Amino acid sequence: MKKIVVLADLHGNMTATKAMEQEIDRISPDDIWFLGDAVGKGPESDQTCDWARTHCRHWIAGNWDRVLTQFPDYNAWYIRQLGQERIDWLNSLPLEDELEISGIRFRLVHGRFLDPLYLSFDPDEKLREGFKFHDGRPEANGLICADSHRPFIRPLEGGYALNTGSVGNNLSLPRAHALLLEGEDGPAPLRITILSVPYDNREAAETAEKYPGMPKKEAYQNEVMTGSYSR
Repeated sequence: MKKIVVLADLHGNMTATKAMEQEIDRISPDDIWFLGDAVGKGPESDQTCDWARTHCRHWIAGNWDRVLTQFPDYNAWYIRQLGQERIDWLNSLPLEDELEISGIRFRLVHGRFLDPLYLSFDPDEKLREGFKFHDGRPEANGLICADSHRPFIRPLEGGYALNTGSVGNNLSLPRAHALLLEGEDGPAPLRITILSVPYDNREAAETAEKYPGMPKKEAYQNEVMTGSYSR
């Protein structure tokens, strides 16, 4: 049986990323896909960016990965930390791709900028729009996205809509989340599992104190401790 892990939204949280790495090592997957937002929000974006490059075999850009240089004044702290080589790599990543397992062909996208933000309670019609590629490829019969920081599995007419949740900055439940797909080449049963991995939230919050000048530090610390986003 083939095992594929799909994850996203590391957001500079190496404490959560290392906890997810331990779970991935236990699973020993055949492949790992990264669906964007290696950087931003957390204090160690350089390290989470390097982790995604080292541990994943396929990558898609997220909105944070692309927004850095569009708003250089606002994101100056992250830009300095990452350096030009990492930023060039992030800018080189595609915005969509595809993955086929057990006869189901999934379109993979972070969400924004290319698509809207997909939520678990969205109408079926909106989620089905995510089956359509922007680059002219034939429509898929499944969607795997990220961006909303909440994992979900939604059966739809003609396919499935899945969300990875967030490794480093999950909403509502402050654990590290990802998806595990288990299946075969060609038509076969498919198992879809949400990985929900606890990590040391206090350590993640305290790590931010080591980085003077980090933007919105208190908001980030509250988010990783409680899963509640500051307004």
